[in-house]
Amino acid sequence: MANYFITGIGTGIGKTLISAILAEKLEADYWKPIQSGDLDQSDSLTVSTLVSNNKTYIHPETYRLSQPLSPHLSARLDGIAIVLEKMNIPPTRNDLIIEGAGGLMVPLNETTLIIDLIKKLNTEVILVSQNYLGSINHTLLSINLLNQYQIKLKGIIFNGDENAETEKYILHYSKAKKLGNIPSLTDINKNLIKVLGKQISL
Repeated sequence: MANYFITGIGTGIGKTLISAILAEKLEADYWKPIQSGDLDQSDSLTVSTLVSNNKTYIHPETYRLSQPLSPHLSARLDGIAIVLEKMNIPPTRNDLIIEGAGGLMVPLNETTLIIDLIKKLNTEVILVSQNYLGSINHTLLSINLLNQYQIKLKGIIFNGDENAETEKYILHYSKAKKLGNIPSLTDINKNLIKVLGKQISL
């Protein structure tokens, strides 16, 4: 069994889409430890509507926070304290896709960050990048931080419009593996999720 933590170089990068594609491709379970925002349209619900195999199980979130803010602030406003020790990989005999919140340095409370959660869970990371002005810096900073924490990077998935020069530089400098490209999408459905999985190599 393999556990992959899906994180991004920022917010709104496409982690949920990539998580759904990987869950469908691997027929893996899905778990979002912390949901911060609209609980009626959560990432777990989104993934459940996009996955069509009968093996994937959507594990409940450990923390469900009502405000679309950084988890540490959303939790404070909800009167909740996020405790790192309470977030443990759910029992499963299946592969598991774990989706983070925002990027690696997103705070969970006054002392811990998303990257501390990844370190605790002891999983490999799949980093979602996107080509925009500044993405080389954001991607390389994320990879450098993973290296500092001695967290293994499985590889990078580029989500959105391709930029060959940007991707070439990131991969050359970081020595990271490219797992695939997912194009910009307007209409996302179950059949497309299946097709997109073939564009990712693990």
